[in-house]
Order: sequence, then structure tokens, then C-alpha cells
Amino acid sequence: MHLGNARTSLLAWLQVRSAGGVLVMRIEDLDRPRVVPGAEAGILADLRWLGLDWDETAPRQSERAAVYDAAVARLLDAGTAFECACSRSEIAASSAPHDEVTVQAGGPRYQGTCRDLARGEAAVRARAAGRVTAVRFRGGQRIAFTDGVCGASDPFGDVGVDDFVIRRGDGVAAYQLAVVVDDSAQRIDHVLRADDLLVSTPRQIALYRALLAPEPAFAHVPLVLAPEGERLAKRNRPASLRDLRTDGARPEDVIGQLAASAGLVPAGTRVLAKELIAGFSLAKVPREPVTFPAPSP
Repeated sequence: MHLGNARTSLLAWLQVRSAGGVLVMRIEDLDRPRVVPGAEAGILADLRWLGLDWDETAPRQSERAAVYDAAVARLLDAGTAFECACSRSEIAASSAPHDEVTVQAGGPRYQGTCRDLARGEAAVRARAAGRVTAVRFRGGQRIAFTDGVCGASDPFGDVGVDDFVIRRGDGVAAYQLAVVVDDSAQRIDHVLRADDLLVSTPRQIALYRALLAPEPAFAHVPLVLAPEGERLAKRNRPASLRDLRTDGARPEDVIGQLAASAGLVPAGTRVLAKELIAGFSLAKVPREPVTFPAPSP
């Protein structure tokens, strides 16, 4: 965990604790090639060192494939999802590269090649090309919502939600589906996360509605950026919490820096996480990104 991860974790923890709610620890590990041995234990240790605890531990997403498959089957049977035989390169070639919604959504917008095929036809096409089908949600809905930090949000506008992937071609559930199914199963009614996921929210709201699941309230907090204004990457991200601990930092030093960046205390304040609960309010959190110094070469 670096300071950006820790800042979002702190704000989510404060939101739950100030409301007297139940905090659920969920390990989202579906992207198996990016799962690093020991990372889960390190993250939990970092959170405990910061003074951030939780009330329930949810099953790992990698243990819930059957549950996600059942949700996909429900959506296919209802006609709100469809199989897709298209490769990424085919989708990129057919999309409008300068379309504003495409850019905002973080990738090429699917043009509906397999949308109206008879059920099973996409699988035949995929086999002929040596591939297996992905499954896409049938989009088109305009979904606006009020965010707890960003206010009125309508990322897709009149164009509506795209036909996004809910199960990948390797048979693994996509992030968008997994978190919705898990939110419903784990009774999640408030979600706080970084605002790079703001564009995911209309997609997830569409899935909650299609699955007849309650919709949580969302709050998206600004990202932590590198000093040059770039998104954090390995070359420019601030020191990890493990590094800070090794260098002798104390939890109250780190919590103070994170809290000051979120408008909760004056700069230079040393404070424990539990001391911030009583005065916490999302209204204090600024909407602008914050920067922390990059590590020394």
C-alpha cells in the first residue's frame, strides 16, 4: 500500500465508523496474473498499523466463481446480457477513437457487433476464430446519480451505458459484475472509493437494477497524484507504508498527513485515526486531487 491507497482506506473507514456502520473487508483478487504472493497479508498488516480495523471478512472473490456464473446465467436468460465473439483488436478497429464518452470510459466503446445475434451464434463465431465468447451487459440506459463527494454525475450522458463485459473470454467474472453481486450478498449500502472509478458507477447501477439488488450510496474521493500532476505509477508513487514503517514513521504521523490532505486537520497535525471519527464529514473532503512527494531516486 502507498499513501494514495491509505488515504482512500482512511476515508472509507471514517465514513463507516462515524455512522456506526459495519465495515466489510473484501479481497478482490480476480485478476490472477496481478496477484502477488504475500501482498494480501502485507495490506492487512498496513491497515492494522494505521489503526484501521474491520468488522467482517468476506470470502475472496476467487472463491466465488459459481456465484458469479449464476448471476451471468440469470442475465443471459433475461436477455439483459449477450455473448460476444469479438476480440479486443476488432473492437478497437471499429470504435470511434476520439469519441468523448469512449475516452472518458477508459477504452474503445463496443459497437454492438454481436448484440443482436441469435443466442449461440456468437459461440459458433468464436469457435471458428479459435476463441471463446465473453459476456456483455446490454447497455443503452442513461443513468445519472448523486455522488457523496462529486455531486450530480452523469458520465455517459445521452449516449447511455456501454455494452460492457461482465464475464471475460477466459471465463472469469469481470470486476463490474463481481462487486455488484458481492455488494448485494454482503449487504453493502455505502461505497467510498477513488474517483477513477466514477465512470464504473452507472454500469454497476444498471447491474443492481437488472439483478433486482439494492443500490448503495456512492462517494468518490479525488486521487492522489504525483507532483507533476500524473497518475501514480511505480516510478513516481510515494513511499509505501512498509517503507515508511521501516524508516521509523509512526501511525499518527502518517494519519496526520492523510487527514490534512483531506481537509480534516491542519497541516502538521499528528493524530490517531480513532481521534478523527467524531468530527468526520464527507463535506470536508476537497474535490481536487492531492499530491504527495515522490520517493527519492
